[in-house]
Amino acid sequence: MSDKKLIIIGLVIFFVIVAFPLWYHFLFHGGKAAPAPELELTDKAKAAKVCVRSTQYMTAEHMQLLDVWRESVVREAERVYVSPDGKEYNMSLSNTCLDCHSNKAEFCDRCHNYASVRPYCWDCHIDNPKEKS
Repeated sequence: MSDKKLIIIGLVIFFVIVAFPLWYHFLFHGGKAAPAPELELTDKAKAAKVCVRSTQYMTAEHMQLLDVWRESVVREAERVYVSPDGKEYNMSLSNTCLDCHSNKAEFCDRCHNYASVRPYCWDCHIDNPKEKS
């Protein structure tokens, strides 16, 4: 019988520990998510007004798009991307994306830090190709 009490106490302690992050979030943050970071667009990006896809799509799916681009360029030797509006773009992180979004620290890094992700793009690609060429 005394084992039953120890098991119940152990389960209660286990659930308290497992649920602690949720309680902490609701008690100290009011259950609200941290505000999204303010991203600074370069003058060129502001002038263009459109990216290769919509802002909403790029916010959520840019890594998937970059993966498709990588596969197309490396495996199939296709270098031209046709956006849904019919405009053609060179499939290049360094020369297409970073041409408009050359402020990596204020644009890419802020969002990646907010999302706690460490992309491996910069293992091969330099931050500002025009600056180092």
